Amino acid sequence: MTSTDQLHPDIAAALREIPGGVVIDSHHAEWPELGMTMDVPSGTERAVGSCADGNVCAFSGSSLSGTRVSFSTCGTYSPGITVRSIADARSSGYVQARSSSGAVLATAIATSWANVSGTVATLNCVP
Repeated sequence: MTSTDQLHPDIAAALREIPGGVVIDSHHAEWPELGMTMDVPSGTERAVGSCADGNVCAFSGSSLSGTRVSFSTCGTYSPGITVRSIADARSSGYVQARSSSGAVLATAIATSWANVSGTVATLNCVP
């Protein structure tokens, strides 16, 4: 367990103010009885919108909105949804949305996102 002197100040303050908190790590805590969690960015995350650090994601809406499908390993995927935007929350490489003929519809480089037009057949993740 993390000692209180190693906790982010926001986590330490919340634990003092709100009873029932449980420390997850220096930047995360939860209050199970309240259904509440607190996450303080450590500055090392590469999340892109709601696409978590280390993942590539496809969204049913433009600008990272709507239903999200995310992949934690790099490969070629059928997203299973109509794709209108993509995100790459990794530190290197890129992800491409491609049509059934293989045409590139959009590319998102590491730590960025892109809107997509056209019908996406696959997402191709390149390390």
